[in-house]
Amino acid sequence: MPELPDITVYIEALEKRVLGQRVERVRIVSPFLLRTVEPPVASAEGEKVVALRRLGKRICIGVEGEIWLVLHLMIAGRLHWFERAGGKSVKLSGRQNLAAFEFSNGTLVWTEAGTQKRASLHLAAGEEELRELDPGGVEVLECGPDEFAAVLRSENHTLKRSLTDPRWFSGIGNAYSDEILWAAKLSPTTLTQKMSDEQVARLFEATRATLAEWVERLRTEAGEGFPEKVTAFRPEMAVHGKYKQPCPRCGSKIQRIKYAANETNYCATCQTGGKLLADRAFSRLLREDWPRTLEELETQMTEKRGRPQG
Repeated sequence: MPELPDITVYIEALEKRVLGQRVERVRIVSPFLLRTVEPPVASAEGEKVVALRRLGKRICIGVEGEIWLVLHLMIAGRLHWFERAGGKSVKLSGRQNLAAFEFSNGTLVWTEAGTQKRASLHLAAGEEELRELDPGGVEVLECGPDEFAAVLRSENHTLKRSLTDPRWFSGIGNAYSDEILWAAKLSPTTLTQKMSDEQVARLFEATRATLAEWVERLRTEAGEGFPEKVTAFRPEMAVHGKYKQPCPRCGSKIQRIKYAANETNYCATCQTGGKLLADRAFSRLLREDWPRTLEELETQMTEKRGRPQG
């Protein structure tokens, strides 16, 4: 699932291309994608883009008339930009295509790989309706250490759960939480209310540094182009997706624990004092502390106004 660094770079690329441009047409290919009836999609057509914003892991495109198009890519959703050529519309062939947003200078195409269609498009009228789509997590790159600590300790959960819960922290998911915990040298099963002040401070710094580093990495990778290599698994990552590969800090083999469709990667030497986290024990812990899947937690956020889920 694209997380804060990926979404940030997507928005920067879109600002260069669509800010100030008029939305000529919105083509919805997959009927499951659109989750709202009011305001209608037609209300955004013919209006200029006046703002782009990140809302957790969502991309918000604001147009004249205070209408917001809110794109939630979920796990397999991706965006692609096609420059306008010869005045022709981009052909949308293939099951992976969800929608196309046509502008005078090009077309933004939204795709989703796989058969489990989870991506969603909401339209919101004004700031109040937009806020209803906000899970409420704090922005770690904008908050201070005291606010971070207060949110972290507000309930007693595992660090993995707390970092990836959009109600506590904005934009962090499975991939970057692994990298953050490795950088902080903390176990994913550490309970938040049992952490020392020093551990919380270390986590705060690691979270900010990791997210800022990856925003810069992805920004450099994209350059002036549109980001096309959006993935949760990158060769430069320290632990995420690196099962059995050497830890870049100590050389020990990276371990993993699985729960449902999710996977947590960690270094036992650096993070758990050499202790291996048993899948069965971790699953029991998560059963009490975590929704069945992270996607389930994400989609719960759309229920605030009684919208159907995908």
